[in-house]
Amino acid sequence: MQRFWLVGIAAVLATILLFPATALAQTAPAASPASAIDAALLFEQSCAACHVGGGNIVRRGKNLKTKALKRYGMDSQEAIANIITNGKGIMSAYGEDAKNGAPIRLTAPEIEALADYVLVQAAADWQ
Repeated sequence: MQRFWLVGIAAVLATILLFPATALAQTAPAASPASAIDAALLFEQSCAACHVGGGNIVRRGKNLKTKALKRYGMDSQEAIANIITNGKGIMSAYGEDAKNGAPIRLTAPEIEALADYVLVQAAADWQ
């Protein structure tokens, strides 16, 4: 079990080092429509370290599978976009943080595209 946590922590750190938030913000088109955004790539860069294959390496029950999304009221584009933007619990916020002026990690169109992607992948059982 301890080895599992070490691997998970190493994956998160590697993602942070390889894909810093500022680099993502600079390479993403600021005003592009959600349909032009490669949501699969964005998911890999921003989410897969914790949610590989729709799972959750930190809290297994709070994954991105249809059953869990419904159980926790996260089964709509709006709910998923809200949690991506504002974070919750130990999940970081990826939108603008008005409280402390943290930089925007993802634009609104990127967040919208990610929320849509999560719903489509959940419906396909992440295959």
